This record gives sequence, C-alpha cells and structure tokens, in this order.
Amino acid sequence: MKQNLFRGFWHLFKGYWKSEEKWKACGLLAVVIALNFAMVYLLVQINDWYNEFYNSLQNYQSDLFWPLVGKFSALAFTYILIAVYAIYLRQMLQLKWRTWMTNQYLNSWLNGQVYYRLQLTDGATDNPDQRISEDINQFVALTLQLLIGFLKQITTLVAFGFVLWELSGEYAVNLGGTEIIIYGYMFWFSFAYSGIGTYLAHKVGRKLISLNFDQQKYEADFRFSMMRMRENAESIAFYRGESAEMEGFVDKFGCVIKNYWQLMKKTKHLNFYVNGYAQLAIIVPLIMAAPRYFSGAMQLGGLMQTISAFGRVQDALSYFVDS
Repeated sequence: MKQNLFRGFWHLFKGYWKSEEKWKACGLLAVVIALNFAMVYLLVQINDWYNEFYNSLQNYQSDLFWPLVGKFSALAFTYILIAVYAIYLRQMLQLKWRTWMTNQYLNSWLNGQVYYRLQLTDGATDNPDQRISEDINQFVALTLQLLIGFLKQITTLVAFGFVLWELSGEYAVNLGGTEIIIYGYMFWFSFAYSGIGTYLAHKVGRKLISLNFDQQKYEADFRFSMMRMRENAESIAFYRGESAEMEGFVDKFGCVIKNYWQLMKKTKHLNFYVNGYAQLAIIVPLIMAAPRYFSGAMQLGGLMQTISAFGRVQDALSYFVDS
C-alpha cells in the first residue's frame, strides 16, 4: 500500500522537475527555501532578544529599554518582509507548476479520444474534469507546503534544540537515594511531549483522510449530476423527467450530507485534542523551568527565552500534528 502510494506520488511529482522548466523551477524553489532558512535565523535572534529585554526589565535598566525596542522592531520588520516574499514566491512556483501539469493532463485527456473511452471502459475514474481542475491544484499546493514546511521545521528543531539544551542546564532527580543528573532536560521533555502528542493526533485524526477524500468525490458527483441535467435539458423536458432527476439529486446530496456529518464529528474530536495540546504547551514549560528560576540559576530573561525556545522546538516536533 505504502509502495503504491509513493509510486503514485512520484509519478505525479517528477514530470515538472524533469521538464524544460526545471532550471527556473529549481532556482525559484531554492530562493523560497533560503528565505525560510532566513526566517529561522531571525527567530533565533528574536529569542536572544527575549533574554536581553527581560533581564533589563528585571534589573531596572531603563537606558536599555528603547534601544531594545528598536532592535526588536528592526528584527520584526525584516522577518515580516521575508515571510511575505517567502509565501509570494512559493505561490508563484505553485502557479507555474500547476499550469504545466494542467496542460499535460488536458493533452492526455483529449488526445486519442481518451475522455470518451474512459467514460465507456473505466468506471473507477470518477470526475476526470474535476481531477484536472481542482486536484492538480491541491496536489501542487500541499506538496510545496509540506516539503518547504518540513525543511523549515527541521532547521528550527536543530537551531532551537541547541538553544534549549544550553538554557536547560542540569536537572537532578533522586531515585531510591541515587541522584541522577539529566542534561538538557527541557529539550528531552519537549521531545517526549511532542512525540506523544504526534502519535495521539494520528490516532484521533487519521479517519479524516478518507472522509475528506469521499467528501470531495460526493461533492463532485452532485455537481456533475446537475451539470449533466443542464446539458440534456431538452431531452429531460421532452420526457418529463424532472421527478427522476430530482430523485437522483436527493440521493447524491444525501451522500454529501451524510459524509459531512461524519467529518464534523471527527473534526470535533480532533479539535478537542489539538486545542488541549496547544493550551498545555503554554503552561508546561513554565512549570518545568520554574525550579531553576526560583533557585536563582537563571534570570527572568533566561526564563522567557527558555519558554520561547521550548515553544519553537515543540512547534517543530509537532509539525505532523499541525499538518
């Protein structure tokens, strides 16, 4: 099953990146990835700023307040600028890729009367017109989002993992009279927290995959049935076939509604989990870092920087939950 999935994905994916547009596409992709890496670098700089800023507040260093506000403003403005163009250029690449794939599949569908022969011999291929108009766009958009997002989160994990390891220091645990020292304990805790969270999110939300696929199919069937009636309006009117058409519409719309109810229920379960997971992630690092703060091992700036770094590492490790 997984081999077939990967083979199918690779068949769809490889064409554009081996086409006559491959060098322009690779160049644009490289720029988008570089911009995402630059965003991670700026996030690390902002994380360092937390330490400086909150330490200056704790020490009542009023002379540092406005310079640090200015530093944050410069970092934030640069981050916003890069983030906007990272999305803009990714969408540009998405548009070029979709255009190429759409032209290829339109040619394949029309050449040799394939559109007609599919209708006669291949009942498994539903709504090829919708597959070309909508599914290609979704395939391209999601592939780019997941690929670039994955690379960005791996970079974030590495960068903030080092930061969190340094900030965590040592944590002593007494087990049966034996003192065990855990180095970088906040990093390991965020790793465990996100790993368990990812597994549970998969268990809760995996049924949404097939339900979303079916929803798209049922919506297309319902839409096509009305389009078919419009194309055959004269024949239906001549034979007074409105009641039969209405019965077909009701059946197809019934499938849409029934499947959507299932989607709503499963989405509700997933939202309960995801929102609870996100809210816990706010308070958990505070609880874990509090002992070092109250012992005097770190200042307020270090506490805030640790919480921020924990959030970045947890976000990176929770990539599949968010996706």
